[in-house]
Amino acid sequence: MTDYGIHCSHEQIRPAELLNAVIAAERAGFDAAMCSDHFSPWSERQGQSAFAWSWLGAALQATNLSFGVVNAPGQRYHPAIIAQAIGTLASMYPGRFWAALGSGEYSNEHITGKPWPRKEMRNARLLESVEVIRDLLAGKEVTRDGLVTVDRARLWTRPDEPPPLIGAAVSEKTAKWCASWADGLVTVNAPEQKLRDMIAAYRDNGGRGPVCLQVHLSWAPTIEEAERIAYDQWRTNVFPPPVCWDLELAEHFDVVGQDVPLERVREVVNISADPDQHIEWLRGYAALGFDRIYLHHVGQDLTGFIETFGAKVLPALR
Repeated sequence: MTDYGIHCSHEQIRPAELLNAVIAAERAGFDAAMCSDHFSPWSERQGQSAFAWSWLGAALQATNLSFGVVNAPGQRYHPAIIAQAIGTLASMYPGRFWAALGSGEYSNEHITGKPWPRKEMRNARLLESVEVIRDLLAGKEVTRDGLVTVDRARLWTRPDEPPPLIGAAVSEKTAKWCASWADGLVTVNAPEQKLRDMIAAYRDNGGRGPVCLQVHLSWAPTIEEAERIAYDQWRTNVFPPPVCWDLELAEHFDVVGQDVPLERVREVVNISADPDQHIEWLRGYAALGFDRIYLHHVGQDLTGFIETFGAKVLPALR
């Protein structure tokens, strides 16, 4: 049976408001939660970017939900620090935390002042980071001289069971690669055949653990308002790689997104005022084989979305 969670977008919503929203989501019947981990939003209109790890401690304490975070170790974050953060949360809240690891976007990583490596180098750096994190969570002392450097690191606070390290992917090639090291897969909504191919690329190459989907959606009482929300908040997020990987600043995303038509936004955001339409879309994703589906309403006010989906959408899906 598919679990339905809420995605918490730190780029769009102040952390105190986001905490209240996830508490309300649990009360409304959502099964789980996940969040982003950015230094910069995708647009100046989004306007936020809180530190996810501080918020996660509060959110895990305030609810009984499981939580995940999408993180990019290797440049902005040293993997030993991420291992310590993962180990601390997993030891405090056993069985309720997971991390999805990806190769990152320049809009978050440029703050270090270091060059932005080619994609193949970022993947190699990510794999080294994953190995460091796993070894530290296993209690090993780690020294490494490679794309990441570690000197005699050891985690003194660790969970009894290491939490899952899930692979983040938006292409079949990356999904296939994640199958070699990840404890699960997470991707974002796309056309049905692409999602089917993503799952197959992961599973057919030995991928284990849950396959998870983050669904971007826009709901409002009227279709006009749902369209306005999606266009205002998410039109800078329509660009596939390498554009979304390589732009530097929120202002740059706003420049390239200024002439995006609404129909392009519809390709990446499920826009409807009709709960039954959202039910149909979500049932379709579940039928593909996703174990967990995280709903991301792209608006900045989550109250109506949580209430409506809690009352009408989640019961129908179950």
